[in-house]
Amino acid sequence: MPLEGLHHVTAITGDAPVTVDFYARLLGLRLVKKTVNFDQPDVYHLYFGDERGAPGSILTFFEFPGAPPGRAGAGMVHLIRWRVAAPGALDFWAQRLAAEGTVAQRDEDALRFADPEGLRHELLVADVPDAPLAAHAPDVPAEHALQGFHGVRAYAQQPAGSARLLRAIGFEPLQDGDGATEAAWLLAGAERQAALDYDAPPAEAAVQGAGTVHHVAWSAADDAELEALRGEVAEGGGRPTPIIDRQYFHSVYFREPSGVLFELASRDIGFAYDEPQATLGQELKLPPQHEADRDALEQRLTPLRNPREPVGG
Repeated sequence: MPLEGLHHVTAITGDAPVTVDFYARLLGLRLVKKTVNFDQPDVYHLYFGDERGAPGSILTFFEFPGAPPGRAGAGMVHLIRWRVAAPGALDFWAQRLAAEGTVAQRDEDALRFADPEGLRHELLVADVPDAPLAAHAPDVPAEHALQGFHGVRAYAQQPAGSARLLRAIGFEPLQDGDGATEAAWLLAGAERQAALDYDAPPAEAAVQGAGTVHHVAWSAADDAELEALRGEVAEGGGRPTPIIDRQYFHSVYFREPSGVLFELASRDIGFAYDEPQATLGQELKLPPQHEADRDALEQRLTPLRNPREPVGG
């Protein structure tokens, strides 16, 4: 089975309260899981998405309090692309962002802006068959809501070097005026698709920090598919990890040849694993190995207020 586009994108923040306010209040996403970084449990791992926490809608953040600003460079995703339904949605978001002091740039059927720490986003009207994955914030009209990911743009010195591995896991090159290009790719499954585009990197070196993407995850069905894909990644020149249990999904990690950290994440478990869908994101959830440290972790983690409650479907 082919990978079903994007599963999630994970970024870094130095300020969880500001991040929750921007994504849950201003952008209207649902905070679907409040947990910790399983490898470093004294910092948050926060998940935002549609009302169900569906793969293809999930933007996550590791919080490292006070982390200095980062800078996207070669081997890093520098732009997260979201779908909206129609040009009127771009007008709505341009006005909503401007009212909050967020500068946005309109380019025909796309709108670009950055979050308070500099993480860059693009909203675009895309003609795709994918079902919309929308949250239902009470002050965001349904017709203007974000509808899940369209794809990501990354910086690469030599994108052609990634072609073998990308093909091995199901990506297909897109066409430009001169034919197929190794800088633009589509990953299309039976129900969802996502675009991966490479751009020439800036002269400045990459710096991982607040406001940068840590990794990008593509959507696999289950452990059987993950295991099969591990073999494809190795054949394509990658060095995949074993399957790792992340409680809400299982994962395999590797760097593709251009340096971007890829994850393959399964979609057979989901965020209702440890709490009802109706109350997703309202309580701190810990994996079993860290439950004994709950009292200490709750004292150490930054207090958070969720600015919106889930409504509807």
